[in-house]
Amino acid sequence: MTEPTEHSGGGAAAAVAPPEAPIPATTQWADARHRFLQNRLAVVGLAIVALLVLVAVLGPWLAPQDPYAQDLRNTLAGPSARHWMGTDALGRDLFSRLVAGTRIAMVVGFAAMALSCFLGIVLGVLAGCFGTWADTLIMRTADIFFAFPLLIGAIAIMLVVGQGITPVIISLALFSWATIARLLRSSILTTREMDYVHAARALGAGRARIIRQHILPNSLAAVLVYATFNVGTAIVGVASLSFLGIGVAPGVPEWGSMLASGRGFVGVKDYLWLCPGFAIVLTVLGFVFVGDGLRDALDPKLR
Repeated sequence: MTEPTEHSGGGAAAAVAPPEAPIPATTQWADARHRFLQNRLAVVGLAIVALLVLVAVLGPWLAPQDPYAQDLRNTLAGPSARHWMGTDALGRDLFSRLVAGTRIAMVVGFAAMALSCFLGIVLGVLAGCFGTWADTLIMRTADIFFAFPLLIGAIAIMLVVGQGITPVIISLALFSWATIARLLRSSILTTREMDYVHAARALGAGRARIIRQHILPNSLAAVLVYATFNVGTAIVGVASLSFLGIGVAPGVPEWGSMLASGRGFVGVKDYLWLCPGFAIVLTVLGFVFVGDGLRDALDPKLR
């Protein structure tokens, strides 16, 4: 018995294989986003950061009491239905002050990070792309700032200009830009020797266009990771300065000053220092998880 054969003429239509589905193209950032979302700790950190930002934005509506209001007849009260985390030595609601302190921490952290990134990126591009005297001058200036630990340098500035949120932001940013500039300079020195940069230069692209479209976008991965860690560092910095009494103004609901106020009640009213201490640890931990996730997602060796 013979098998049926296919004919091009009339009769049954020839079987046609279905076309293969096109493979979707993925960009570098889409691939990094996918690998970031596969990191569970990174997602947990992102959720923590998102929650803190939400609390900072909605703080005035979330706080059940006025964080500045004093009730001297109800000092050092334990947690209750009216005061969820109790009151401090001046009768101020601890939960409301923690919520208000979240806004200060987020503002200082992100503002210090943004200012340090602006200074570091501008100076890093000048040092990496223009070289010669600009590179020498900027890197030697960075060495001077590296000679001062972040907290020591910030304390020196605060003692000169005084207390306040703005001086804290400026002092923390001034002693953070050097690391960003050096990271970016190192990345630029590697990127500018890539074949696609030489090809763009051979095709007549100007220096500004090469920096804007080829060098800078491919050199910012390390800066992005460090900037994420730097937010947590700035939050610890403002808490440390306030703990020492030279950060924000007295009475302002800031986690470091709350921690300093509660240290005299260790073993007696532990919630006074445990609550702000836990807030600092949780916040920094969230940014560390996000930074670790970004580092792993942007690492070309893991692609």
